[in-house]
Amino acid sequence: MNKYGLVGKNISYSFSKNFFEKKFANEEIKATYQNFDLSSLKNFKEVIAREEKLKGLNVTIPYKQEILPLLDQLDEQAAKIGAVNTIQIKNKKLVGYNTDCFGFMKSLFPLLEKQHTKALILGTGGASKAIAHALKSLGIEHLFVSRKPTQNHISYEQISKEVLEKNFLIINCTPLGTYPNLDEAPAIPYEFLDHRHLLYDLVYNPPLTTFLANGKVRGCKIFNGQKMLEYQAERSWEIWNEA
Repeated sequence: MNKYGLVGKNISYSFSKNFFEKKFANEEIKATYQNFDLSSLKNFKEVIAREEKLKGLNVTIPYKQEILPLLDQLDEQAAKIGAVNTIQIKNKKLVGYNTDCFGFMKSLFPLLEKQHTKALILGTGGASKAIAHALKSLGIEHLFVSRKPTQNHISYEQISKEVLEKNFLIINCTPLGTYPNLDEAPAIPYEFLDHRHLLYDLVYNPPLTTFLANGKVRGCKIFNGQKMLEYQAERSWEIWNEA
């Protein structure tokens, strides 16, 4: 029986295992899906060697960038993004892909309005790199916001009313607000938001994060990461089963 799984750290809450177990049951697919909860990637190659029936993996926080040197090959898009969330295992070769970009673009596109030409990306982890690539593909300018800004980033303290009047799309790529820390939210000046803003949160548990709730109060359009996860998961399945 073929096996698939998720590599990450502290991932008992993860969407992927439930999604694929339901898919396998509903579509009568003879396969299993397992969480590989690793405190570090030093045991990653041991897992690959041990699991002979392993055909594919998803990769989540905090390993989307750290796993790159352990792969045999990168898909062209994953190489451009610099982060991997899907690994195809074929003839004992590990090939890295990024389906986050696909999932985000497919879920975001129907939400866009004419004012959504510039965006703030909150956070600078592996997921944010896929988001930036997707925005670039859609012709949307973006600016990274970081707690420790570099030359190409701004800090949360620099998000002013003027900044928010230029950037009507705000994407949370940080884990703030994820269960069980439900009261946490990115430190942006929510009082300057209005109905023109679209707040997109990659967090999906809970469905209404404090970040989204703060935007909803201000009349913003809001959207969580559930659809993105579903779309990227389906794309992962296609990659794993390509001939």
